[in-house]
Amino acid sequence: MPLGAGLAVFRRRKWLGLLIFLIPAAAITGATRTLPSIYESIASLLVEHQQAADRLVGPSDADSLEERLRTISQKILSREQLVQLVTQYNLYPDLQARLPADLVVERMRKDLRLEFKTERDTSGRDSTTAINLSYRGRDPELVAAVANAVATLFVEENVRVRDLQTAGATAFLQSQVDEAKRQLADQERLMNAFKVNHLGELPEQQASNLAALERLNAQLRALNDRERGVLDRRDALTRPRTASLPDATVPLESPEARLARLRIDLAALRAKYTDEYPEIVRTKEEIAALERRFAAQGRGAPGEVDLTARDFQGALAQVDAELAALRSQEELLRRSMAAYEQQVQNAPRIEGELQRLAGDYTAAKERHASLVRRYEEAQLKERMQQLGVQQFRILDSALPSPQPVAPRRLRILLMGLVLSAGAAVGAVLLAEAHSGSFHTVDDLRAFTRVPVLVSIPPIVTAVDARRNRLKSALAVVGAVLSTVTIALASAYLARGNDLLAGLLTPGKL
Repeated sequence: MPLGAGLAVFRRRKWLGLLIFLIPAAAITGATRTLPSIYESIASLLVEHQQAADRLVGPSDADSLEERLRTISQKILSREQLVQLVTQYNLYPDLQARLPADLVVERMRKDLRLEFKTERDTSGRDSTTAINLSYRGRDPELVAAVANAVATLFVEENVRVRDLQTAGATAFLQSQVDEAKRQLADQERLMNAFKVNHLGELPEQQASNLAALERLNAQLRALNDRERGVLDRRDALTRPRTASLPDATVPLESPEARLARLRIDLAALRAKYTDEYPEIVRTKEEIAALERRFAAQGRGAPGEVDLTARDFQGALAQVDAELAALRSQEELLRRSMAAYEQQVQNAPRIEGELQRLAGDYTAAKERHASLVRRYEEAQLKERMQQLGVQQFRILDSALPSPQPVAPRRLRILLMGLVLSAGAAVGAVLLAEAHSGSFHTVDDLRAFTRVPVLVSIPPIVTAVDARRNRLKSALAVVGAVLSTVTIALASAYLARGNDLLAGLLTPGKL
């Protein structure tokens, strides 16, 4: 926009621009002059790490420290603790008179700040090395006192929480160690009882079971051979002898031998049956025929076999007794073999159950060892902390601040004037763009193709001049009154408004 056109616009819209500039400028000026001064004091806490502690109790203790820091911070910022501080130092008396306690506590949480400074140690972990504790308020002496009180509370709470955590952890781990020891003893008793109850079925005994089973099989085979021999002897005593047709492979029995065998068979039959039994009758007839044959040949019959029924019964009883003894031995062998076979068959199941018990026992043993190790570490931590390991120390106490940190009045005032000027320029340009008026002949010619024949300048009469001067005077009075009213109102609203002072301070939110 050319300079001449800009000056023309300013002359036409000067009152609008001046009013738009004065309203926010007056509001910002009034508020800036009456905003309360906010002071801030900072207390620095040093977190002392000792390398001996890290070597003895391990890196996990640093994690415990970080957790304790967060716990203490929550405790310090708790409602109960902040209410005590508000009551002790009579903080925010105007807010206490008109707001609930929860809102007063929330206001103090905003004014109280904790800043943790961390550094990366040699193990690659971020550990807290210092804590900056700051507090804001109107009275610099009171602000410094509150900051130091909170820092002292932080140190005392750290000692209390550390002792409680260490003692509680030690007692808890002691109970856990006792419980793990009891469970380990129970698992050991279960495993020992299981081994006793399944003696002979354990996996390490299977080789001996198989060897014993093979040995019993060999004994059974030998016993079966003996039984077959005894059975053959018994059959020789009890089986009736009947004539059989000769064949090419069996030699014919002599008459004398046949007569002797028939007499033996007759004695055996008489031991079991009466003389009317058909086989006895047939055997007698065959014996008589052989005797007659020998008589016809002029040979005497072989002498009678000296085998009475009593002798036969004795021989038979002896054979039966031997057979019974062999069968009794066989039964014992088969029972022993069945027991070993059952043990071999049960081996996979027993092995599975034993592995489960062994796994439970191993887990209980590892848990007990782990708890014992942690318990010893907890005891060591407790002793090291009693020697001053990982203490908090107030490095710098809070001092009353000579200069307020908020509000930054000059900066706020300059920013307000710049914003007011920008708002005024914007309002003027907006009004000029939407006015719809033609202020020069060139504007009219640019708008229409109808030729402009004549241009008549404004004709101002004396009455018009007086009327314009009156309007201007009224506008000036109205602008002044509006500006003063807005300035007074903003000053009233800003008086004692600590929150607004903080919000209007860049970088202090």
